[in-house]
Amino acid sequence: MLVDQAHASGGEELVSALVAAMAFAAWKHQDQRRKGRSHRPYINHPIAVLQLLWDVGRVRDPATLTAALLHDTVEDTDTTLDEIREAFGADVARVVAEVTDDKSLPKAVRKQLQVEHAASVSVPAKLIKLADKISNVREVAADPPEGWSLTRKLEYLEWSAAVVEGLRGVNTDLEVAFSDALLALRVVLA
Repeated sequence: MLVDQAHASGGEELVSALVAAMAFAAWKHQDQRRKGRSHRPYINHPIAVLQLLWDVGRVRDPATLTAALLHDTVEDTDTTLDEIREAFGADVARVVAEVTDDKSLPKAVRKQLQVEHAASVSVPAKLIKLADKISNVREVAADPPEGWSLTRKLEYLEWSAAVVEGLRGVNTDLEVAFSDALLALRVVLA
């Protein structure tokens, strides 16, 4: 597995693992767009999550970084956890599983489960969820989904804050970045 090699030796192997994960995610998300008015390519989101982990959170764990790029593939594409496990290893697949919502459940139930389970997921999953929420809140502020009313945006803001409350204590810099993103969105919505 590329990720196992990257963990053992770092450097070039880490870059190789991340490039492989980025290519896989780009292929799986190739026909998807974000919900914002500009309909940005979906792959921008996992890349933003990776960048937040690397630049803001100073996360260097290969499995966490790789899972960040793949965090929405099982939930939003035809990707299976077995595919992730085979291509990127059991550690990455385990983290991706932790951050994947069960789409067979109603949306309200999935959202509530994210709040309830946030405190009990692994540290890598918490880091990814935190970076994911930062990215999403920033996007709602900069390029809100089409058709979202002010009420819907405020509900998203409050729900995101509830999820992040369960993630606190894992990375101060990412937590500050989330608070800053939340404040920026509140200013935009005021």
